Order: sequence, then C-alpha cells, then structure tokens
Amino acid sequence: MPIEPGQPLPDVPVIVMRDGAPAEVSSRELLGTGTVVLFAVPGAFTPGCTRKHLPGYVEHAADLAGKGVDQVACISVNDVYVMDAWGSAYDVTGSITMIADPDASFAQAVDLAIDVPRNRLGLRSQRYAMVLRDGIVTDLLLEDNGLSVEHSTAACVLDVL
Repeated sequence: MPIEPGQPLPDVPVIVMRDGAPAEVSSRELLGTGTVVLFAVPGAFTPGCTRKHLPGYVEHAADLAGKGVDQVACISVNDVYVMDAWGSAYDVTGSITMIADPDASFAQAVDLAIDVPRNRLGLRSQRYAMVLRDGIVTDLLLEDNGLSVEHSTAACVLDVL
C-alpha cells in the first residue's frame, strides 16, 4: 500500500550532486524540514516528464514559494549524472533539487515503484507529487495509471496548498 498522508517520509539513501560531485544523503535529511513538494517522474528526459511535468514545476517555482514551500524536489529512478544533466538542461539551479534514486529504493520504500516494460524501462517510480511538512506526508497526488501527467502537476499541487 502506498505511503499515505499522516505517515513520515521513509529514511532511504538517495543521491544528489553537491559541489559537482555525487553525494549520498538520507531522504529524511534532505526532505524532512519545512514544507517540501516532492514530485516523482518515471524517467529523466522521457516525453511526459520533459515536455510537461518538469517544465510546469520550473514555471511555477515562484508560485510554490509564495504558498510557503521551502523546497521543490524531483526524484527519478536514474543515476545522479542524468538527473544533474536534466536539471541543467532546464536551468533548475536554485529552484528544484534533482534527486537520483538509482536502484528504486526510495520508490519501493514509499510503495510507488512500477514496472514499465514499454521501451524496456524496467523498474521505475510512478509519477506522483507529495507535500511534506517536517517530513510528514500531508498530501499525495497520484496518477491513475502511475504514468500520466494529470493529477501531479505543479498546478494541481498549488490547488492543495
């Protein structure tokens, strides 16, 4: 059963770039303070993620901050170099923390992993957005099929804040 509102964020190692080098950090350390919007995508540079999901969060970063969001973060089952390159391609520096979940351990810990056999993508994260307050899930916006881009957009998150 997927993580639910009222539950704490699991403490799982994830990877981010810090000072140009990969750094393993705890998901709770990274996302457990303040109001955080975490959105997950099935894969960096994939069509829905690149055309709609990430750009919406880039576009609405200031609106989210205006609603009291301290951090916006994107997580995907990709390596940290891919996540860093994707963030650079969309100039997210200072607005979105790009998080690598290379072995899907975070996706599995929140019970939102999905097997995507199409194009042989394998085990990935479902697409979703969650709002966290001091490490506790307050809102979880899931996609009906785990892959569409309808309920987890930045506009949808703004509606629940």
